[in-house]
Amino acid sequence: MHIAFTAAAADAIGQAMSRAKKGRLKLVYDTEGCGCAVSGVPALWIVDEPVGRESVYSGEPFEVWVETKDEVFFEDRMTIDYMEDGLRYVLKSSSQIYSAYMNLIDKRPSSEA
Repeated sequence: MHIAFTAAAADAIGQAMSRAKKGRLKLVYDTEGCGCAVSGVPALWIVDEPVGRESVYSGEPFEVWVETKDEVFFEDRMTIDYMEDGLRYVLKSSSQIYSAYMNLIDKRPSSEA
């Protein structure tokens, strides 16, 4: 899997990650409150270190961690963009838009956000 970041997304994520100590990006298929394990939404988390069963994937300028159980929900090549008009991230591939309103959530215990 490879995840490309637009310049706007790389800048916005870089700013969010620099608010506190170094973190890592994790792409999750968040099913919290969705009622079913196959009904979920993609989300980006900033974590201290991935825990569990994750794989790391290439991306420029960030590596992205994905839990092995969530890999089935994503394509091999995707792009993350940032839209300043709604302060939102967009996860897309050449064949679909996964989320036009993806959240970036700082899960680091030491974060200020």
